[in-house]
Amino acid sequence: MTDQNLFTPYTLGALSLSNRIVLAPLTRNRAGEGFVPSEFAATYYSQRASAGLLISEASQISQQGQGYQDTPGIYTQAQIDGWRKVTDAVHAKGGKIFLQLWHVGRVSHVALQENGAAPVAPSALRPATKVFVNNSFEDVSVPRALDISELPGIVNDFRQGAANAIAAGFDGVEIHGANGCLLDQFIKDGANVRTDAYGGTIENRARLLLEVTAAVVAEIGADRTGIRLSPVSPANGVTSSDPQAQFDYIVDQLDALGIVYLHVVEGATGGPRDVAPFDFGALRQRFKNTYIANNGYDVELANSRIDDDKADLIAFGRPFIGNPDLVERLKTGAPLAAFNPATLYGGGATGYIDYPTLAESSAVAN
Repeated sequence: MTDQNLFTPYTLGALSLSNRIVLAPLTRNRAGEGFVPSEFAATYYSQRASAGLLISEASQISQQGQGYQDTPGIYTQAQIDGWRKVTDAVHAKGGKIFLQLWHVGRVSHVALQENGAAPVAPSALRPATKVFVNNSFEDVSVPRALDISELPGIVNDFRQGAANAIAAGFDGVEIHGANGCLLDQFIKDGANVRTDAYGGTIENRARLLLEVTAAVVAEIGADRTGIRLSPVSPANGVTSSDPQAQFDYIVDQLDALGIVYLHVVEGATGGPRDVAPFDFGALRQRFKNTYIANNGYDVELANSRIDDDKADLIAFGRPFIGNPDLVERLKTGAPLAAFNPATLYGGGATGYIDYPTLAESSAVAN
């Protein structure tokens, strides 16, 4: 037992965090022309800079990596410049922010791909899931299997994306290895039926994730590199026959690389924590650096996990949408505001930067 809780400071690598609350990545589909972050993004993130650590919405490392309309990228100079406005605004408020690096793989649509090409995947298996495209949710397109000769290019896109993130002023990056996106597709045998060096065994299915992580670490340093995993989440149609053995192996390898944190979706993304049997404590024990726990946490559960040394930081997602001052609300026990689901994906300032803080609500009431 310790005397730590959500609201105590924490040291993450070389960074001093003001508390143990993390803004989880939240896709909001508001990027502008050229997939540059929205003109409102700097305000949105700086409003939430009281969190100990902010993790940006997922940002594609290439056009091929895009799976939803109007999501920002990190592969052009204009995108780097757009993100610089965000990091400057967050740092001006004393916040710390990582960029999430994203390649969606098969969770995409031909309308988003260059020249209407098929999305790519470890295997040509179409998941039963939808993406936000053409201002509505549509079934994903049929993917094609990546040739083994294409994989070094994807590794390099992640590496370059990390370099670009640092150029944009981010404090580090989070590799998106979760929620049925490309790296998770390679990991899980329900999406990966390859018979080459990237399929079949636990080691082979982990290979691309580990190559990407090693390349990012070599580019920007282990103390600036985190990763997100979702061992049992069925998000975007992925399944695994051996999640415990698979992720025990992966975490052992990530620990050896010395990355600064492991961000784990415990259970189904945005759903039940007990969706499938899994010992998340085993991952915590195998990983010597920071463990960020995610999924369905409230203050009581968060504090108990931190106090029992079962987690170091706790990520909150959707509660941050309608509550830019979520840290203060959690600390004081104030009620949480609901967000408007109609403005969750796409649009402009409405439903994005116009949710009031407690102080602002109080001023209006008075």
